[in-house]
Order: sequence, then structure tokens, then C-alpha cells
Amino acid sequence: MERRTFYLIVLTIFLSVVTFSQVKITDNLTLNLNGTFNTWFQYQQDFWFGKGTYNDAYIVQMLRFRPEISYKGDVKIITRFDMAQGWWGVDNEPPLRKIYNVKSASLLYNNKDVHYLFHVDQAYVWFRVPALKTAFSVGRMQWLVGNRILIDNNYDGVQADISVGDGVLKLGWAKVNEGVDALSDADSVASDYNNSWDARDADLYLANYSKALKFGNTKLDIYTFYYIDRSTRDGNAYIPNLLDYKKVRFSPQITNLFGIGVAGSSKFGKLSLDYEVNYLKGKDKINNANYGPTFDVDINNGDIDGGNIYLKGVYSATDKVKPGFILGVGSGDPDGPWGGKGNVTKLRTAGFFYITEVWEDSIMPDEEGITPQGLGAPNVRGYRELENTIIGQANLTFIPFTNLSLFVSYSYIRANKPIYAWDAAGPKPNLSAKDLGWEVDFKADYKMHDGKVILTLRGGYFKPGKAAGYLINGTDEYKKAAWELKGEVWFNF
Repeated sequence: MERRTFYLIVLTIFLSVVTFSQVKITDNLTLNLNGTFNTWFQYQQDFWFGKGTYNDAYIVQMLRFRPEISYKGDVKIITRFDMAQGWWGVDNEPPLRKIYNVKSASLLYNNKDVHYLFHVDQAYVWFRVPALKTAFSVGRMQWLVGNRILIDNNYDGVQADISVGDGVLKLGWAKVNEGVDALSDADSVASDYNNSWDARDADLYLANYSKALKFGNTKLDIYTFYYIDRSTRDGNAYIPNLLDYKKVRFSPQITNLFGIGVAGSSKFGKLSLDYEVNYLKGKDKINNANYGPTFDVDINNGDIDGGNIYLKGVYSATDKVKPGFILGVGSGDPDGPWGGKGNVTKLRTAGFFYITEVWEDSIMPDEEGITPQGLGAPNVRGYRELENTIIGQANLTFIPFTNLSLFVSYSYIRANKPIYAWDAAGPKPNLSAKDLGWEVDFKADYKMHDGKVILTLRGGYFKPGKAAGYLINGTDEYKKAAWELKGEVWFNF
């Protein structure tokens, strides 16, 4: 109760001072505030395609603030924090895992501060060094590249934005993981609660060059990154073993990963394009003899590689009618999960890369999201982003009134490489398929109060193919369509 009372007092003082979006504190010091309130309900049916009862209806809310203190525009303290986050009807303060040794749905979100009164997502200082034509950021901040396919998370670290001609070069280092729940960097210490005892660290090094081009009103990003996880002697890799949620089955343990890519946006007349091409190559240095009790890890020869191709187009035929398309290709594992190279299509994301409502949409219970959504969620364990996926989508946006937008889409989805059936003994090498299925989605947005308030109704209907059954259930015996209905209330300030 003392911590709760302290946070309430701090917030009351803070909001009593910040009456407007910008407040002058002294002659050279200003305070800016923006944020959002979001409440949404979800009704999800048959996400296991009929294998058992899947009938979930729940409501979630989140209040987010982003205050920024600026000194002469040259130094800024930037933070972002969430309040009153969680499911309606679930009180997870304090976390149940620390009190009861029982099974509970709310345990899925422990160690992520998502059912708490107050949670800080980002907090960092930004300052300019004019002599170096560089701005530095130090603290916990967002790290992402391109269209959020490869990297999209909050990490602790340092970023430098360097002016190079008429472009900007971003260089960064992030401390992704300390190795174990301790400060040691030794390769052997006492085991922590994750049964990890190799205390060496995991780090991310990133470079991104951004430049605007006159041709096609183009904004271009060329990026590269290198990730290394040194804590491998205990058989655990931070990705996927220590994420505290389930990824797709038979995933490689990423110990080294190099990535390079190009992403951008262009506009040619009425046609707007977003695009990205990337390639990944790395190592899985943990030599697994099996897949683990819940098939979390892969068996491979220690080499991993992969990549993605993404293209999104919107044609503004009129102010009211805008047809569009999406094409996406992500690599798969040509050898299957029992030898040869492993497949990798990302480092780590928060699930904000959107194509469909049901098949891929998967806001994760990390720092950013508080409910699993879509078949990529940890309780279903489908693919996320473009992993082993070939997808084509045709869509149409219709704007009958300035405050109403209607969207509908059809997506056809196949696997890039075969997906194998599995049972308790493991994958079945003689039983595979590629037909993942098709999906129809809709979305309606109604704006009020100068667009500050948005009411949304959205949903999707996914008809699984044989490969989707193999991926999620290990069998194609269950074939019911999965569908979802979702309503949202947004207030942005």
C-alpha cells in the first residue's frame, strides 16, 4: 500500500501542475505532456480450430502518459509510463506467483509489470552536442528498424544521432540481458529462478542511416545490426528461453545474429508504397539433443539464416476510395526441425507489425502490450510477422464521411517451406503441408471531438488450411474457422 500511495501522490502533483499540453516552468525550462487512453474488448472463438473449447471474451484498458522536460530545446528528459493497465475483473497487485503456487491465467503476465498501478516503459536523457553535430540518448528507450519486422522493443542503452550531410546516422548499443538475475559476468554462478547459471551478457549493436530523396518523395533507411548472447553454457539463450512467454514451436536459440536491410516509403502521384528487404545470418551455439518438453527449441547444425520481403501499396483513386495491397514473404526452414540450418526472421518484436486481425496480429505481453491477440499469441503459438509465410492481400478503404473510415481485406496465406505435423514424440518427417489458409477482415473507425476520440469496431474470420493445423495442433483433424470481434475506444491527447 505504501508504494501505491506514493505513486498516487506523485501523479496527483504531476497532473495538477500539467494542466495544458505545454507548461513553462522557468524562462528556459518547459514541460510537454501527451498520451492516450485505450479500452478494448475482445471476443475470440476457436483459435485452436476446434481442439477443445476456445471461447474468450475480455476487456482491457490502459492509460499512457509521455511527459517531456526540455531545457532550451537542447536537453530533454523523456519518459513514458502506463497506469491502471490490465484486464477488467483481474487484480494482480501484487503478482500471484510470489504468493501462490497455483495455475492462474494472470500468471502469464508476471514479471512484466502489466497489471500494476504504475509502469515505466521508457526513461532517458536526450542532449545535443553541436560541435559534433550529434544528439545522444542515454537510458531506456525504443529500439526498432524498418517496419518493425526484425526489432521493436524497449532496451537500456545509448544511441547517437549524427548529422551526415542531409541524412542522419544512428549508432547504438543496448544491454539486452544481464545473463542471470545478478550482477556477475562470470560464466558459472548459482542458478537463478530461470535455472540460468551462465551470467555473461547479451548485447545489441545497431547502425541506421536515414535519408530523404526527391525521387518519389522517398524516405529511405539502410540499417545493420549485430546481436550476441554470451550466456550459452547453461543451455539457455535469452531468445527464446528467457522471454517468459511461448514462441512458435521448434525455434532456434539465437546466440549470434547479424542483420542488414533496406526499408522506406515512396509516393508516386496517387500511389503510396512502403517496403522492406532484409537478410539475417547467425549462430545457434547450443547443441540440443531434443526439443524440450514443450518443443520450444530447434535441432540444427549451429547455423541460422533467413530474411523477409515486404511491400504495401495504397492507391488514392479519390478522396473517398483507396484500394490497396500487401505482399509479404518470410523465409522458412528447408531442412525441417531436425538438422541442417535453422531459420530466423527477426530478433525480437512487440507484435505491432500488422497485416491481418486473426492470423498474425499478436500484441505481446511484454513492455508494450498486455494481452495476447491473434494466432501468434503464446497460448496458440502460431507464426508472428512473416516467419515462414507467403501472404498476399487485397484491401479497400472507403471514407464516406470525413469522420468515418471503413476498411475490408482478403488475404491468402501459404507457408514458404513445409510445416510438419507433430505429436508427443516430436515432428513427423513424412507428414507436411504448405496451405495455411485465408482470411477476411474488416475495420471501422469513427472520429469525434476533432479526431481526439476514436471509436473502432474490427474483426476477422480465418479459415485454416492443413498446414495451419500442423503448426498449432500438430494435426489437421481440427478445421473450425477462427474468428474475432474487437471494439476499441481511444482518446489521444
